[in-house]
Amino acid sequence: MQTELFTLPNGLRVILIDTKAFPTMTTVLFFGTGSRFENEKNNGIAHFLEHMPFKGSKKYPSFFAISSLLEGLGAVHNAYTSKDHTAFWVKAPTTHTATVLDVLADMILNPLLKEEEIEREKGVIVQEMNMFEDSPQRKVSDLFENLLYGKQALGRDIIGKKDTVTKFTRNTFTDYMNAFYHPDNAVLVLAGGLGQGKGVNFMKMVEDKFGYWNTKLAKDLKAPKTTEHQNSPKTLIHYKKTEQTHFSLGFRTFSFRDKRKYALSLFSTILGGGSSSRLFIEVRERRGLCYYIHSGKESYQDVGYMTSQAGVNNDKDKINEAISVILVEHKKMTEGKITDEELVRAKEMIKGRILLSLEDSSNIATWYGTKQILENKTETVEEVIKKIDRVNKEEIVSVARDIVKSEKLNLALIGPFKQEDFRGLVDLN
Repeated sequence: MQTELFTLPNGLRVILIDTKAFPTMTTVLFFGTGSRFENEKNNGIAHFLEHMPFKGSKKYPSFFAISSLLEGLGAVHNAYTSKDHTAFWVKAPTTHTATVLDVLADMILNPLLKEEEIEREKGVIVQEMNMFEDSPQRKVSDLFENLLYGKQALGRDIIGKKDTVTKFTRNTFTDYMNAFYHPDNAVLVLAGGLGQGKGVNFMKMVEDKFGYWNTKLAKDLKAPKTTEHQNSPKTLIHYKKTEQTHFSLGFRTFSFRDKRKYALSLFSTILGGGSSSRLFIEVRERRGLCYYIHSGKESYQDVGYMTSQAGVNNDKDKINEAISVILVEHKKMTEGKITDEELVRAKEMIKGRILLSLEDSSNIATWYGTKQILENKTETVEEVIKKIDRVNKEEIVSVARDIVKSEKLNLALIGPFKQEDFRGLVDLN
């Protein structure tokens, strides 16, 4: 796999990745902004704006004009918004790269943002909110961040709230784009079989479509700093009549800039990564308390956390038992109870999952694009794998002891319960 990084005179960073594979290409345009750059009044604008370029641009004036053209090329397209970045992507045969770049450039540089389309899309966004509310397995992750960060930017839902998004006007969108949608706050990635298009100058295509984009950021962008104050366990219970109770139990950790992140990944994998993990065996296989259970981590520029999530029976005793077992397994890690076999298996699982994911050009583009937009660096898969291999048992135990503490423990839960039903439940002792 061959990777090249260029920067256009306007500040746009461009990454070309030749996978030397199929004659297909994933093109992704990343922006270094997401919901954590919003305020209480415009909460949800980053996500809402993600929808609007597909509604029509100067050259392609309607949703149908864009979707029918791209699908007529055999392409698939979409976008996503996170708390710290936004991305628009198209995956298509390499022979159609010029057209894909033309559509993507016109969508972002010349969106129509028609008032009637904005008003119509408000209904779509509200229904998307309703869909999430009806998906407690997904919603509980948002609830966990609500608990950790409260009214701070990271504590607000990416999608916003009904009483914010329904008040947006065209000016809300143009103000946000003027603040954040600039070439020096963007990264364009082309990943796929570049070598299949012999004699094709992909950089010239990029320059032709994005070179005239000359707006500049008014100031350097810095994500609002998140403050953390916690000296006792916390719970947040969301009452909802559900067939099972979903909970997320976890601890505050650290940012993605912290060198301990690889040890944390191994800790999380040994604990709840896959069907051979401790939690899967102890909570599901030996006790039959759940269908799904897994552990994972989330890291931002300044803070982070690790969680274990499960869906269990609507029985307080069963929930209590599941939580107790999960905490016992956490505590074992702090006591150094990690076998050599577990460590080897966790390393191979992480490395294998990374390599398997990179069979897809869209995952390759995301790998390189997010590292560039968030950390302003490129890091190869080989470099990351070496760092994972270097982690030893003592480093994992050290991380476990740093984070697995009662005062850093949090429980978010969705089910037919009230806040008082779980007072004093979260306990490491």
